[in-house]
Amino acid sequence: ITLAGLGWGIQWATYARPPLDEALAALESDRTVSVESEPWLIFRPLEVEPTTGLIFYPGGRVDPRGYATLLRPIAEEGYLVVVPSMPINMAIFNTGAADKIIDYFSGIESWAIAGHSVGGTSAAIYTAKNPQRIAGLAIWASYPADSTDLSNASQLVYSIYGELDQGVDREGVGARKHLLPPDTTYVEISGGDHHQFGSYLVKEGEDRSTTPRDLQQAQIVQATLDLLSQISR
Repeated sequence: ITLAGLGWGIQWATYARPPLDEALAALESDRTVSVESEPWLIFRPLEVEPTTGLIFYPGGRVDPRGYATLLRPIAEEGYLVVVPSMPINMAIFNTGAADKIIDYFSGIESWAIAGHSVGGTSAAIYTAKNPQRIAGLAIWASYPADSTDLSNASQLVYSIYGELDQGVDREGVGARKHLLPPDTTYVEISGGDHHQFGSYLVKEGEDRSTTPRDLQQAQIVQATLDLLSQISR
């Protein structure tokens, strides 16, 4: 292998879609939410002591900060939100990342886990393997792997997807309904696509949405908040 080839391989493996300016702005701490970068990306509400938390697994090869526009509003409603960094920005290589987070925040009584794209698949794997640790699962623009059967799970599950997403549309999600509990809540976002589940750089032609990003994200946030309110003790 040549040095140039090695360099290209490293660059490819470590690339992450960078956050947009609006996502970077959402990382600023204020009187309502403290944003920390260590030991994980943490959105901590300051006006209440949170007892319910959300662990979020980012989509593949996306900078975790690119989800700040969705995760900060969740923290503003009184929930702790924690985003682990993943090996080469692929959650599938560390589906058990939630363990250390749950152990670290001993004051949280109820945990939900969510994830976008491959992060959602990874969050489903974690939920299936750790049913006693997770009360709710929110799958964003994703679905479980065929080897992940949650059909008899007791967790509250939300599946949130965009109408215009290639692959993770009504048909793709519907083909895997047998892997999720019968009472799963399905939220289809009219005019929504895959990449509007974050605020990160996309290439021309990748964005298929007909709904503005902020409107799609407001629906994603609201559905996730609905789940969190139901699992709060």
